[in-house]
Amino acid sequence: MGRVIAIDYGQKRTGLAATDELQMIASPLCTVPTVKVMDFLRDYIQREKVDVLVVGEAVQMNGSPSSSAEFIEPFVRLLSRTFPGIPVERVDERFTSKMASRTILHSGAKKKERQDKGLIDRVSAAIILQSYLERKGMD
Repeated sequence: MGRVIAIDYGQKRTGLAATDELQMIASPLCTVPTVKVMDFLRDYIQREKVDVLVVGEAVQMNGSPSSSAEFIEPFVRLLSRTFPGIPVERVDERFTSKMASRTILHSGAKKKERQDKGLIDRVSAAIILQSYLERKGMD
């Protein structure tokens, strides 16, 4: 089995999370500047077997696409073209940033750590990944 990578794609920064090889545990991986995310993924996929790429789907409360969907969708198409042998799945990312902030707060992180937007992006990606794993386990 290969890993599953989750991507919390943003205009400035992109948070990434990965599973272990058994696809049981979701862990924050890193945050990269969005302009470098494809280079990071190419390098990572050359080093590690990746079975699935999971991208957060930006939707509003009523289920319609949010304004950030307009820059996420071209990225999803680029992922599919660049890595044609790896399926790209989508997961609703509503509330992940808020959940990530709460998780970091409850972890006892110091104020400076809580203000690290990169940490929030990484934890958000891990929440997206955990949601994917839970949904997959129900199938």
